[in-house]
Amino acid sequence: MSYLGEFKAHWHNLLGAALGIGFGAAMNHYMTNLFAPPLLAEFGWEKSHFALIGVMPLATMAVLPLQGRFTDRFGARVAAGVGVVVLPLTFIAYSMMSGNILEFFAIAFVQALVGMLVGTLCYTRVVVEKFDAARGFALSLCMTGAPVIGGILTPIVGATIDEEGWRAGYRLLAIISAVGGLAALILIGRSKVMRRAPGEVDPNAPHLKPTGTFLQDLRSIARQPAFALMVAGMFFCNFPQVLAGSQLKLVVMDSGAPSMLATWIVSLYATGVVIGRVVSGLALDRIPAHHVAILALGLPAIGFLALASSFDAPWVLGGAILLIGLAQGGEGDIASFLTSRNFDMRQYSFVFSFVASAMFVASAVGSVTLSLTLGQTGSYNLFLSISALMTLVGALAFFLTGWARQAHPEAHEAAVAPEGPIRVLAGEEI
Repeated sequence: MSYLGEFKAHWHNLLGAALGIGFGAAMNHYMTNLFAPPLLAEFGWEKSHFALIGVMPLATMAVLPLQGRFTDRFGARVAAGVGVVVLPLTFIAYSMMSGNILEFFAIAFVQALVGMLVGTLCYTRVVVEKFDAARGFALSLCMTGAPVIGGILTPIVGATIDEEGWRAGYRLLAIISAVGGLAALILIGRSKVMRRAPGEVDPNAPHLKPTGTFLQDLRSIARQPAFALMVAGMFFCNFPQVLAGSQLKLVVMDSGAPSMLATWIVSLYATGVVIGRVVSGLALDRIPAHHVAILALGLPAIGFLALASSFDAPWVLGGAILLIGLAQGGEGDIASFLTSRNFDMRQYSFVFSFVASAMFVASAVGSVTLSLTLGQTGSYNLFLSISALMTLVGALAFFLTGWARQAHPEAHEAAVAPEGPIRVLAGEEI
């Protein structure tokens, strides 16, 4: 099928996946910034304590690989359906908090448990099943759903919080996530589960044996150099994510921007992510992915250093946030693309679960580091400087996946979906 033909045939699957990610757990990435100031003001929580919100994704560490195998076995629609039901309930729970920060952390814990079921783990699988020649651009469009929706909702939810309070803001998110999630489930449609039958070998991924057990499959993927490099790259690039997820507005306000201006500056992050993802997606279909990685993922370092500097003009703050967004936009595309090209597609969600786990570990480590640096210095500058260095190391790790493919070509054959019908076990069409 031609490049454009793939979009013509599977546009509804792509749209559903984009909506699913945008109205899923990714909303927290853009919305927590807005709720932070009123929550801290009303309940008197310390910034250093609130920063620990980034530790919550560690709750997924034990179950994430199981969620990946569940998605591979039963399909994205069934897996995502679980998250679509639970996510709105957590927003309602947020709106009923009484002031104990442990309540906030408990709800965040539940969100972390189901978050990947309404995130990239499930919905990018829909895309890699349907797209091959245009996979890079399709993945970028899929993941663009989050920043586009985040950019649209940020001023709306922000205005709701300012006018009606943070409880009304959370209730609004509950309604939005429920309606958006249902629309996504309808659009992605039913999928065929690409699971190997006993003794069957994927001709496009000869380096993976059809073992079928958790530990044996894990050993198979762990032996590939690209696996360790991708996990390391995801860790280092996501070390600063606690800033983007819950602290950006506080960082900008600490630089002297008033609340309303800070809200609009933070919205530039979502705009930057959209642009960055489109550009990186187009590049992935035309340029070696490791070249795209070193260019796209190294740029946030400049933004972090700018925020740590003494310059506080609105254009400097806005430019730094936009630059961080531009570069961060390519991270998810690159990780998903490399996963689909280096590993058996029938184990895509299983492999990607470990790559995503590195992201959550990084977020937790970054949160603890931020809490410690804030407690000791009272400033974000030290953490911003550390983040710049970590980002550069992560970009280099992704770049080295190109070396891994050249040094071990037998272990990194492109794992694209085989042409023609895919063998599906009886009763496994969802």
